[in-house]
Amino acid sequence: MKIAVDAMGGDFAPAAIVEGVLLALTELPADLGIVLVGQQEAIRGVLNGRELPQNVEIVHTNEVIQMGEHPTKGLSQKPNSSIGVGFKLLKEKLVDVFCGAGNTGAMHVGALFSIKSVEGVMRPAIAGFAPQISGKYSVILDIGANADCKPEMLDQFAELGSIYAQYTGGIERPRVALMNIGEEEQKGSLVAQAAYQLLKVNRKIHFVGNMEGKDFFQDKADVIVCDGFTGNVILKMAESVYDLARSRGISDEFLNQMNYEAIGGSPILGVNGNVIIAHGVSSPVAIKNMILLAKRQVESEVYIKIKQALS
Repeated sequence: MKIAVDAMGGDFAPAAIVEGVLLALTELPADLGIVLVGQQEAIRGVLNGRELPQNVEIVHTNEVIQMGEHPTKGLSQKPNSSIGVGFKLLKEKLVDVFCGAGNTGAMHVGALFSIKSVEGVMRPAIAGFAPQISGKYSVILDIGANADCKPEMLDQFAELGSIYAQYTGGIERPRVALMNIGEEEQKGSLVAQAAYQLLKVNRKIHFVGNMEGKDFFQDKADVIVCDGFTGNVILKMAESVYDLARSRGISDEFLNQMNYEAIGGSPILGVNGNVIIAHGVSSPVAIKNMILLAKRQVESEVYIKIKQALS
């Protein structure tokens, strides 16, 4: 297995990326390869004379898509950027997964332009992870790729999330809930009401109905479906709860799971390959966990399972 990492992506790149890779290596098998994609001189500079392990290689690029750049323009005008080259490696199957903490839009657009959507997928979604009081995580999608969704898209997100939960989480029949402002079937926006009608007759999923915000952490579903606008707001609010607790000197096992570092990244579901997007402010610990998540996703072959399910 080879995991490609954007060494130039993120607010603290390349230092946080390189240190995160070195941390991950202590928990990875010796035969797993890491490919650092980025400016070789900058990467070497972070090492301060240390040598990279034999299973880590550098693929040099001389361009960087900055965090504030327009995704499509950045990819087209900077073909030798770390993101552009990373997706080229993934498309040519020289690596098994590409992950990075850089420009989220460029990562998403790069996936759509290079490895493309799985046939039959209306819109790929970014999946997040919501900690539950039971100690496990529920999958929530979408968390930002699609701010506006049609009912049919939400219905398909349920299928994508169910397949992901089944093959990466080992859940035989994942429970699916629709995030809404009430539990009753007739509650919510017109989109939510229409999505409910599709979800309740979808035999590919185990739909358990609507979920209110108060039940978000109560382990009532393994897959939580919503539009990207709602999902992004919910997860960032959860992150802020952890930050607030830490600033007040509160240490709690459950609240600590809301720390973005705990999982490290979010997969794009519905594309022909494995892509993980990490938080722009990722620390070395977050990068380490992103790489461990990438390893688990490759092993699950979840994108292949999605292709088979939709074929």
